[in-house]
Amino acid sequence: MKNNAWQKNAAGERERAPILSRVRIPADMRGFSDEELKTLADELRAETIDAVSQTGGHLGAGLGVAELTVAIHAVFNTPDDRLIWDVGHQCYPHKILTGRRDRIRTLRQRGGLSGFTKRSESVYDPFGAAHSSTSISAGLGMAVARDLSGGTNSVIAVIGDGAMSAGMAYEAMNNAGAMKSRLLVILNDNDMSIARPVGALSKYLLRLVSSKRYIHAREAGKKVVDLFPLPLRHAVKRAEESARMAMGSGTMFEEMGFYYIGPLDGHNLDHLLPVLRNIRDSDHDGPILLHVLTKKGKGYAPAETSDDKMHGVAKFDVVTGAQSKSKAAAPAYTKVFAQALAEEARHDNKIVGITAAMPSGTGLDLFGRASPERMFDAGIAEQHAVTFAAGLAAEGYKPFCAIYSTFLQRAYDQVVHDVCIQNLPVRFAIDRAGLVGADGQTHAGSFDTAYLGCLPNMILMAAADEAELMHMVRTAAAYDGGPIAFRYPRGEGIGLDLPARGEILEIGKGRIVYQSSLRTADESEAIRRMKSQDWIAPSALPPRKNENSVAILSYGARLQECLKAAEILEREGRNVTVADARFAKPLDIGLIRKLAAHNSELIAIEEGSIGGFGSYVLEYMNRERLLDKCHVRTMRLPDRFQDQATPEEQYEEAGLMAAEIVESVRTGGR
Repeated sequence: MKNNAWQKNAAGERERAPILSRVRIPADMRGFSDEELKTLADELRAETIDAVSQTGGHLGAGLGVAELTVAIHAVFNTPDDRLIWDVGHQCYPHKILTGRRDRIRTLRQRGGLSGFTKRSESVYDPFGAAHSSTSISAGLGMAVARDLSGGTNSVIAVIGDGAMSAGMAYEAMNNAGAMKSRLLVILNDNDMSIARPVGALSKYLLRLVSSKRYIHAREAGKKVVDLFPLPLRHAVKRAEESARMAMGSGTMFEEMGFYYIGPLDGHNLDHLLPVLRNIRDSDHDGPILLHVLTKKGKGYAPAETSDDKMHGVAKFDVVTGAQSKSKAAAPAYTKVFAQALAEEARHDNKIVGITAAMPSGTGLDLFGRASPERMFDAGIAEQHAVTFAAGLAAEGYKPFCAIYSTFLQRAYDQVVHDVCIQNLPVRFAIDRAGLVGADGQTHAGSFDTAYLGCLPNMILMAAADEAELMHMVRTAAAYDGGPIAFRYPRGEGIGLDLPARGEILEIGKGRIVYQSSLRTADESEAIRRMKSQDWIAPSALPPRKNENSVAILSYGARLQECLKAAEILEREGRNVTVADARFAKPLDIGLIRKLAAHNSELIAIEEGSIGGFGSYVLEYMNRERLLDKCHVRTMRLPDRFQDQATPEEQYEEAGLMAAEIVESVRTGGR
């Protein structure tokens, strides 16, 4: 019997999870005994597994912090004490304990709970997150705000060892270490196996070094040591550091101004609870770093034994861990990109691939298998990745910097200053362009066309299908004139037969992909000539058949919806031309002039925000005084952040499906 029996009724919940069923909010657990808290952690882990089996989402990270989540909420007075989860992959157990258990099976669904922490969702989420390495900065800001206001509450930031690879975390720690604001940073280290427990002595020492008496003694000792002559002062300091290193302490964090405690077993509440209570009750001024060792996927065998610890999963069978992934009808765009890049690298030994901690997400793990010496993972450090790519380009290499659209935002200054100003030929492969479904607003690739298109020297392309993506990979590999970027969506292609290798596209040239069969012979001939020439003066072409003609100019993966709309409009008696712009910068001005000359209406459509492709088309046509001859409308993503749903639901909400395109033509955009 499947474990969803937990949902059936209150009696069933008490039977399956007798402790968890007593917790509506964290305050309910603060009178529990330590033994009850241990049982609660087990029940919380089981509830998380069952919920994610029904919704999909991030599993392994949450399983690794079940005990830590229970311990923090049991010891500290949340929400008055602020608890910030970095990234938020691990926040599902936190949501269950903070009044959202009854909605936990709506995770990542339309109208349901976010897969990340979200301020508008709960007072227990004091800071929203989905991009990594922001927690210490936000926590320090909250701690300083507390001090300025005369408050006494605690601020706790939980950050993983992966997120600690980002420079922002160290910038925050450097700032925090120079201040006296009380802040607790918990380093959730799940990349190391937990060593065999030393036993009672280890437990005693960890409790000792977190105690108020030890902290006071150590601080007093430092003041005394400062009175010693310099050589003796250094000797004493080295001896103290050696003693702490023998206990597993972290000198680097101490040097940054943090009081370091750890490492300790993050799954052992006999260790966690007394240490957290000591920290809570301490009057230590300044930041403390608690280093805990956890195991991603802890307590669920299929997760513990999988390569990625079941980090991100589809719906799955709880007993076996088998995920219910539908068989792909076509290869994913990410895989097509990776294979195309591997093929180009086979022909050119100057090509290298760079990712920022997303080798599998960007497909560069596949590229790395083919060319391991030419694949570089920069860690969660997009800024470094971009400038690293610029350095490679300056030395004559051809770096492909594969970063999600939403994550490339983090490296904008480097794109401007280190790449574009110097006109270095860095190739940006922008994955997850457009709306991304269940990951919601924080991961949507909405803005890259707008924020890259305004930069001098930048070339912008968008793939309408998987074959076009192959062409753009080869085009980028062949282009050495400066920076070039190409975007492509999440998910599968449309099922085209793919060439063995892409073609090199002419920079700044689009293509006409559909023309209405209702055109006259003269008009069809004109279209044929339009395809073969850069531009024909309007006076040299036959007049339009009537004012019932419309052109749809698509940039990116909305092309298939444009073609569906064209078929509907043609059945209604419209003359329709559909064109694939391919390039947003430089625009194919010859194509735009042709479409404006032979159609009464032109619709520019894209999977991006205001200020992108449609804006570039409008600006050009206004400058060239083409708007008087052709009515132009733009269709784009709405000027707001869209919540999670399926991609189809999101695009329907955005008004970018075939039905909305048809309706826009029928109503004239009103």
